[in-house]
Amino acid sequence: MRLTALLRPFFVRKARHTLDAASDLERAQRRQLDYLLSRGKHTMFGWARRMERMSGYADFADGVAVTPYEELRPYVMRMIGGESDVLWPGVTKRFAQSSGTSDGKSKFIPVTDDSLRLNHYRGGMEAVAHYLNHEPASRLFDGRAFILGGSFANELDLADSSVKVGDLSAHLIDRINPLVNRLRVPSRETALMADWTEKLPRLVEEAAGADITNISGVPSWFLTVLQRVMASRGVESIHDVWRNLEVFFHGGIAFGPYRELYREITDSSRMHYLENYNASEGFFAVQTEPDAPGMTLLPDAGVFYELLPTEDGSSSPIPVWEAELGKTYSLIITAPNGLWRYPIGDVVRVVRLSPLTVTIAGRTKSFINAFGEEVMVHNTDAALEAACRATGCRVLNYTAAPVFTTDTDKGYHQWLIEFDRQPDDLNAFAVLLDKELQKQNSDYQAKRSGDIFLSNLRIVVARRGLFDRWLASTGKLGGQRKVPRLANDRHLIEPMLELNKQ
Repeated sequence: MRLTALLRPFFVRKARHTLDAASDLERAQRRQLDYLLSRGKHTMFGWARRMERMSGYADFADGVAVTPYEELRPYVMRMIGGESDVLWPGVTKRFAQSSGTSDGKSKFIPVTDDSLRLNHYRGGMEAVAHYLNHEPASRLFDGRAFILGGSFANELDLADSSVKVGDLSAHLIDRINPLVNRLRVPSRETALMADWTEKLPRLVEEAAGADITNISGVPSWFLTVLQRVMASRGVESIHDVWRNLEVFFHGGIAFGPYRELYREITDSSRMHYLENYNASEGFFAVQTEPDAPGMTLLPDAGVFYELLPTEDGSSSPIPVWEAELGKTYSLIITAPNGLWRYPIGDVVRVVRLSPLTVTIAGRTKSFINAFGEEVMVHNTDAALEAACRATGCRVLNYTAAPVFTTDTDKGYHQWLIEFDRQPDDLNAFAVLLDKELQKQNSDYQAKRSGDIFLSNLRIVVARRGLFDRWLASTGKLGGQRKVPRLANDRHLIEPMLELNKQ
């Protein structure tokens, strides 16, 4: 019997259990909060907030304030220094280094044994479970998984060699069950390499000769790897290398702008795509139905969720069971890694209530509102996808920022775009993209009306590989790292433009 056929019933039961739990979201979430409070009361953070007296959501919301990373940083640094029972019971030896905060420093997210067991590995299992639930003919486990990961490179001078700091994916690979390594590539040694100029050829060499059935990673970076694999074999379809490839588990950035690029290098009749919502802080949601938009929040995977409305100026979060259809919210989590009422930095839109299903609308700090236009990433992604579809051009990466009004010129949005296939007329493409953005965002449309307040957006063409070079210059090339799409000032785009001139 094939391994997939043997294991599929277990995963199908897992998927259906999750959907059952999601049908009674409030009950599942209250149980998660009870568990988290039972552990938190044994910590320094919990003692200060008298968690031992808390019994339920009302007490929790009254007694624990929303806590951004800047306020958690002193606790985390004490954990890195070896103190126990700080944000989570026991001593924590693993920390995921993530992108910077408002103070410009990197974040170090605790990776506890409980967060790995209850959440991170559970999330990966859920993604596979829901895929197999919909694909009875799958042969997922009869070949290898190709999973891109990062390394333990970090910016700390660690005195304790037993403490490990690096990409979350490096921790997941380092701690993974040895039996699972028999079903994945690359090798552990290659997966944890820090230098991507050396790592990429190794990835290609190891993957090209394997029977790959599934791939997992960020669409933009994985596209580079797949193109290298195809070039190494002199083919134009990845299925000419991996005959049994059937699914891409992707996340991190919107897949829409890359959809056509993947269609061109795959056999669409046998390729599936499922989106995951995972981050250094936790694994939050999976796409439970391949053809339906959005991802279902995992209700019983160790995380308690709250939502802060973005549309009415509210400063009070609500529990997820009070979510309203069609509204957008900033996501706040409490998790078994010691993050208590922590704003994850993402804005989500509720697209279904039962089970609670969301799409990622952008980042709380990734937007342009320099002129009152309130443009978010889901607006720019959709506009770019529509403009590319209409013109036949293809985009590899982009970022955008405002150019501010002066005494002589109106302001406008400046886009830096790396094309895989450039439009024949760049100016006409900019006009079309601007019109599509107006369709996506009424505030932008109002500001563009009559060219009175805001001029048509303008495009700078990025040299091939610019964004990879920029990521490398910041020490963030590869793995799960990604280019920030939008910024409300020019601190990101200016160094990219300077690099583009070189």
